[in-house]
Amino acid sequence: MKQQFPEALVGKKIPILTLDNKWYKLLDEDTKRMLSDTQEELNTLLKRQGKINTETKDIRRLKKKLMGEIVEMADQPDSAEIQKKMEQHKKLVNECNEKLHGYQDEMKELPGRIEKLNRKLMLKTMECCYDTMRENETEIEKTNEWVKEIRKELKIRLVKKQALEQQNQRIYAYMHDVFGADVVDIFDMQNRPSE
Repeated sequence: MKQQFPEALVGKKIPILTLDNKWYKLLDEDTKRMLSDTQEELNTLLKRQGKINTETKDIRRLKKKLMGEIVEMADQPDSAEIQKKMEQHKKLVNECNEKLHGYQDEMKELPGRIEKLNRKLMLKTMECCYDTMRENETEIEKTNEWVKEIRKELKIRLVKKQALEQQNQRIYAYMHDVFGADVVDIFDMQNRPSE
């Protein structure tokens, strides 16, 4: 694809193609094969983003529960068992925080990677679609030329058919005039049995 297109597309909102059913209708089998790697890569990123969102919600829920339990334990009389549970809960809260922090970093970069890959897929799709349309235009032109030729041939044959029909009518009329209807009827039975 020409270099000017990416710059011209800056700021243009493009839907996530693999989530749009109409995008799939653009693709014939050859195009699907050509785009499959990029499509797969984009879908992998989208799945990862969805998984991170789900896990982030689950971790936040768990962290909230753990924090609530820590508060409840803080109100209980101090004992070795409570101290041990509080340490375990604090350790789990720290693990939750580390995991959330890691997911935050990944979630900062994922949308940009998804958008970049989606644009790449869009450019490839446009290239394939315009190639197909150019091929179709060439075929349409060939078909138009063929139809023009067939029309010429059809006109010539229709004129010839009409001339032959007129010739047959003249011959038949002259045979009637020269030989008479009775004689022609006898020959009609031999030469035109279907009539």
